[in-house]
Amino acid sequence: MIGLLAAGLSSQGAAQHPQTRKGFWIGFGFGWGSLGFSCNGCTGSESAVSGYLKLGGTLSPNLLLGGETNGWTKSQGGSTLTAGNASMALYYYPQATGGFFLRGGVGIVSLAATGFSSETGFGLVTGVGYDLRVAGNTSITPVANFNWGAPESGVKQHVFQLALGVTFH
Repeated sequence: MIGLLAAGLSSQGAAQHPQTRKGFWIGFGFGWGSLGFSCNGCTGSESAVSGYLKLGGTLSPNLLLGGETNGWTKSQGGSTLTAGNASMALYYYPQATGGFFLRGGVGIVSLAATGFSSETGFGLVTGVGYDLRVAGNTSITPVANFNWGAPESGVKQHVFQLALGVTFH
């Protein structure tokens, strides 16, 4: 999905709005997410809405550093299951004037369910995306993210996310 969108639209956007990254940036997006989890004797997976918020600064034309949050939630039958993370992430653009980027970082994950206490622990984030410049410093940003974490002893979770966002550079 990301590759097709990027290939089909990048030549138009590049000519009209060159890719430049400097100073502060912020972005947000929404999409679909699949939560997988395992614990002592249990496994499961659920699909639902997910979203992200990211902001930070530009270290170089190829490298951005930021803080981000990602969330996933599903309510069904009076119960709600929520997974999230707060991370520090690096965004690497292999070409300084290109829109494609790789994302990686570390942080804290959480897992909460109605009637149970929220658990937190160590987490890792990774992903890919493409900034499709649509105005001077505004991009439409499709992403594919994978967030993994261990919110408590014996419990592991991961969220695969496909989302479409907006980034302001």
